[in-house]
Amino acid sequence: MRGDGWGAMMDFLVKARNYLWLLVELAFVSLLAIILIYLILGQNSGTFVLSVADNVTKFANAMPTASLIGLAVLLALIVLAAKRLK
Repeated sequence: MRGDGWGAMMDFLVKARNYLWLLVELAFVSLLAIILIYLILGQNSGTFVLSVADNVTKFANAMPTASLIGLAVLLALIVLAAKRLK
């Protein structure tokens, strides 16, 4: 049996999921902005921007090419499935 509590819990979970996605999107946009600042200013962009750019570069270099291709294919499949479900 589903009571009123079930609907309230689902509403809470939907709101929590939406807030978490918003947080992920904001973090990704801020990372892209930091990388853009680094690309524009170069070595004069400050210690924080330089350290973020260094970490992104280290992460990208540590990932094998096959893993990056696999992640791209997986992401494409998820986007395709999400569009079909809508």
